[in-house]
Amino acid sequence: MQAKKSLGQNFLVGAHYPTRIVASVAPQPNETIIEIGPGHGALTELLVATEANVVAIELDQDLIPELTAGFAGHSNFRLVVADALKVNFCELIQPATAARVVANLPYYVSTPILQRLIEHRACIREMTLMLQREVVERIMAKPGGKEYGYFSALVQFYCEAKKLFDVPPGAFRPIPKVHSSIVQLRLREVPAAKVHDEAFFIELLKALFAQRRKTIWNNLRASKGKFNCDEVTLRVALETAQLDPQRRAETLSLEETARLANQL
Repeated sequence: MQAKKSLGQNFLVGAHYPTRIVASVAPQPNETIIEIGPGHGALTELLVATEANVVAIELDQDLIPELTAGFAGHSNFRLVVADALKVNFCELIQPATAARVVANLPYYVSTPILQRLIEHRACIREMTLMLQREVVERIMAKPGGKEYGYFSALVQFYCEAKKLFDVPPGAFRPIPKVHSSIVQLRLREVPAAKVHDEAFFIELLKALFAQRRKTIWNNLRASKGKFNCDEVTLRVALETAQLDPQRRAETLSLEETARLANQL
């Protein structure tokens, strides 16, 4: 298997882990499954066998002939040559209106791809993703821990997260230097905390975590121009939300951050 370092490719080999991943998804006949980065088709073959409608997105032109030939006889398989960071997933799956995602994501782009998938939550119901173990630990982290940060808060705001199992380096070729984990993310019908303006809430999260070692007061004060308010307004908002200005962002729950966002 020829892997390209520039694309962060590490291909799953053997049947054990692909079988476990697809079993955890349990695709139903005729539902739409998006697979990002099918590679040599280890997961794809199992997904297609479930009779789900599989839309596979592959960026590597060198893999296209193999995938095209390998699944040519399957009417429930469609190959899209594209960059997952650029596609509109909701348009891609039409005429279907909803889909689930399965992916062994290249680790160097896993975070931006996940953020883009969340942006398409109108049509994506669930994601089962292979990620670097440390990334999954960040997703699952609780407020107050050192792993909890902007990415943790963003994913938990929109998703219910469940870690399924670890995958050792030996399950890939070439063998990576990191361990992997499978995480299942179900998109919430409504966000985890009630906010007046979701876009504003996300911008507030970014500001609060701009410099992790600084207090929420210092980070807010540095970003007051972004929120079009002065320091007096910030202090009143913090007081009304019952938040100590000397706390750090990683100690705030989503509900506390939402209170602050709604005050501002």
